[in-house]
Order: sequence, then structure tokens, then C-alpha cells
Amino acid sequence: MKIAQLPWLKGRSFASVALAAGIAFAAAAGVNGAPRTSVQPYLEIQQVLTADFNDGDVLTYTGVGGGVDAHLEGRRVTATISYNYQHRIAWNGRIEDDDSHSGLAAVHVDAVPGLLALDAGALATRSSADPRNPVANFRTVDDPGSAEIYSAYAGPTLSTHAGPVSVNAAYRLGIVYVDDHGLAGAPAGLAPIDRYSSSTVHNLTASVGMDPGELPFGWTVGGGYVREDMNRLDSTFEGKYVRGDVVLPISPTLALTAGAGWEEMAGSQQDVVRTAGGVPVIGPDGRLIADPSRPRLHTMEIDGAIYDAGVIWRPSPRTELQARIGHRYGGTTVTGSLQHQINKNYALSASVYDNVSSFGRLLVTDLAGVPQSFNIRRDQLTGGPIGPGGCVFGTNPGTGACFDDALQSIDNFNFRSRGANVLLSGGRGPWSFGLGAGYDNRRYFAPPGADFILEGVTDQSFSLSASANRQLGRTSSLGLAAFAGWYDSGIDGTDGSFNTGVSANYSRRLFLDRLRANVAAGLYTSQAGEFDSTVGSILFGLSYAF
Repeated sequence: MKIAQLPWLKGRSFASVALAAGIAFAAAAGVNGAPRTSVQPYLEIQQVLTADFNDGDVLTYTGVGGGVDAHLEGRRVTATISYNYQHRIAWNGRIEDDDSHSGLAAVHVDAVPGLLALDAGALATRSSADPRNPVANFRTVDDPGSAEIYSAYAGPTLSTHAGPVSVNAAYRLGIVYVDDHGLAGAPAGLAPIDRYSSSTVHNLTASVGMDPGELPFGWTVGGGYVREDMNRLDSTFEGKYVRGDVVLPISPTLALTAGAGWEEMAGSQQDVVRTAGGVPVIGPDGRLIADPSRPRLHTMEIDGAIYDAGVIWRPSPRTELQARIGHRYGGTTVTGSLQHQINKNYALSASVYDNVSSFGRLLVTDLAGVPQSFNIRRDQLTGGPIGPGGCVFGTNPGTGACFDDALQSIDNFNFRSRGANVLLSGGRGPWSFGLGAGYDNRRYFAPPGADFILEGVTDQSFSLSASANRQLGRTSSLGLAAFAGWYDSGIDGTDGSFNTGVSANYSRRLFLDRLRANVAAGLYTSQAGEFDSTVGSILFGLSYAF
């Protein structure tokens, strides 16, 4: 039993990414010859009515589009893809025509079984382009502050042995792109936050080690390197570390662990154009203007020794608890994890984390954590398998991923992120459910004057997401979802925000299961200072599967 393990760091259009993933999926299916393959493309049409209960405004539009839901589970390939495209046709001038992409993909290939694996994933969703102006994930809500978010990652993982020594290495290439349609900006009377554009992330880790057995203790020596290049202001981040860890079993169920090493992190960006008084100039597009003639600004610099110690407790094959306390990032750090299989139908996972990240790196990490097999039941109001609370749940109990820690704020800066999350999921008979909760605290690193809002700012958020599905019969099902979120941007003069929402989806298959009728309804509320909004949506749709 292995108990010494080094912790791994977990285009412009998602359509092109999904197409590439689909081609790879089809190719893998052909080579694999897997018996459990399901690929279901479809076309759909929807009629949507949205009412703002605060001002009495009622909007309606027609959505036309389609997508594909696919799952492959074979000897060497596991993949799940859910993608939906919709073109919105407005019935009046009070709502804009729009194109919307929603989707999620996770692919795992055992290229050389027992030696080399390939993993890839892709995401399309939406969130708020300004942390002071929360926006519902419902695509039925027409809000100029929303932004379309696209991300993808891919890379190999090597795992082998040289005698009793295990050798592991992994590389991940991630990309993130945000399209705010040029509409996002600061609320009236508040200074602007520079908007995000795109980034590329490189992440490499490697380790060698031995489990307890040959020696009375297990050991691991490893290191990692990460680099992120952001399009905005030519921002860069570079981090590297090396460390050694030991694990000493003291009973069949308990082990002590400790580790130490060295870490260096640095970030920089271009300075910005300023007035004679030193105030940053905002361009006509609402963005800060880079000034390459000025010396680059250092956004952060951390280097020094890292060390921690803790316990690993496995009271049964169904439960594992890890907890560590130590020194990192110039202060005390506490991390931990819990995995508990309640029974064969339900499981719980939880973690406490402390790391330095960014919006781009965190989003790629969340995407890499999506299970290879996840529930592809689509929420009609969001368009994808990710519900309005930002979570997707795996088909295996206790698995899933929540993106709310990354999507709570889209900005161009690094931050120290500390928090905790819990995931509970499972199902029995016709019922399945998922529950996700998380707390996140970020302290931003920004050069003085380069961003006159986020310098030294600490924001906080708490989120709760729940979903339940009931198979009513062979041809019909009912889905329910609810979420709540609290967010405090930490920006002077800005109030915290509180969001809640509930939704329901009913679907029924007709005519040899090719035609599907869908009815969905949702209610979303948001409060932030004097801003108070309550919006309801109802949707009627038909889809035809090929």
C-alpha cells in the first residue's frame, strides 16, 4: 500500500477545442474497439421567457443550436464530452442576439499501459467580468457584465519503476481565454479593474521515491516548475521548487510524515501609461494601456525554505485522512485532505489548501480535476453539465469538481489562496445527487500603482451548490439544482454580494427516443449594496438526436 506520495499540482472558441476533442475521441474509439461507446449529436430549438421582478421587464427569445454528448469507456481509453452551442434570436431590441458555447470534456488514454498516459480536457462557461458586479451562470440572463470563459489542457504522465524505486513525471499545457464582448467595465462611480484576456500555462513535475518496506520508512524526492504568460500587460509568473519527504509508519493505520525543500516564485508585468500626475490612463476600450518604454514592474517575489510535518491516518480501506502544518510563502501553512467511502452508493471528499495561484492557473487546475467519467445531464438554463453553482459531479460517488474558486473573480494578478472545500455525491435506485461547498480567501500581489484597486486587497467567498436527479421512468427524468454564494471583493467602497438561485429541469424522450421535450424554470436573486435583482426564467425546448 502506497502512503508516500508527492502532491501533484493538479483559441478563442470552445467550438474548435470541442471539435479537436471530438476527432481524438472518434479516433480513440476506432482504435480501442471499446464496447461501451455512446456518441449522441443533436439539434435543438428553445423558446425562453425571462422576467425581471424588480422593474417588471419581460424579455423573450428563441434559441437554436445543437451539440454532442458522448462517453467512451474501454480498455485503454476513458472519455466524456458534453458540448452545446446556441444562437439566440431576440424578439425585441431590449435583448441582444448572441452566441453561447457551453461544455466540458475529459479524456484519459493509457498510451503505454503501466508506463505512459495522456490526459486532456476542455471547458466553456460564463461568469462575471467584474468581481463587484455578480452575474448568474444562467445563459438566459442578458447581462453586459458577463464574460465567456474558455479553457483547455493536455499532457502526458509517466509512471514506472527502477527496481523498488518509483519514477513519476508529468507535464501539462493549459490555455485560458476570456471574451467579455467589450461590454464589461466598472460600475458607475468606481475605478476600473483591468480586464483579463488570455494566458498560457506550463506545468512540469517529477519525483522518485520508495514505499515503506525495503526500508522502515518511505521517501520521495521531487520538484516542479510552472510558468504562466498572460496576454494583458505581458504579465509573467515563474515558480520552481525542490523538496524531499519521508513517511514513517508507526502502526498499521497511522504514519508520520515530514518534508523540507526550497522554493522560488517571481512575477512581473509591463508598466502602464500614466498622466503627469502618475494616474494610470484608461483606454477607450476600458483597459489599462501598456507602456513598454518603462521598466518592468515586479508584482511578487517569494523565495526561501519550505517545510512541514503531519500525519496520514487510514483507519479502514474506506477512509484516509492527511493533515500537515508547516512554513511556506513566508508564513505558517496548513493543508489536509479527507477521502471517505460512506458505502457503495455515497462518498465524501474534502480538502484544506494553501497555495499561490492566479485565475488562469487555478482554472486549469480545476479542469484537470474533472473526473474522466462525469454526469452529462445538461442543465437547460446553463447549457452544460456544469450547474448554476459551478459544480460538476462524477459518476463514481464522491468525485467531481467545482469551479467557483476560480470563477469568483477574473483578474490579471497572482494571489495567495487559502480555503477549504467539501464534495458529497452518490445515488441509489432512480435518485442521484451532488453537494459541493467551499470557502476561499485570496490576498493579491500587485505592484503599487500598476493596479490601483487590487494592490494588497484580500477577498473572500463562500459557495454552496446542490443538485438532485430522479429518473421518473425509462423515458422521463426530473432534475433540481440550488446554489448560494457570498462574496466580498475587499475593495474599498465596495459592498459584499449575495447570490442565490434555484432551478428545475424536466425532460421526456419521444418517438423511439430520438425526440426530447424539455421544460426548465429558474429563479435567481442578487444583492450588492443598493443593487437588488430578482430574475426568473422559463424555457420550453425540443431536441432531436441522431
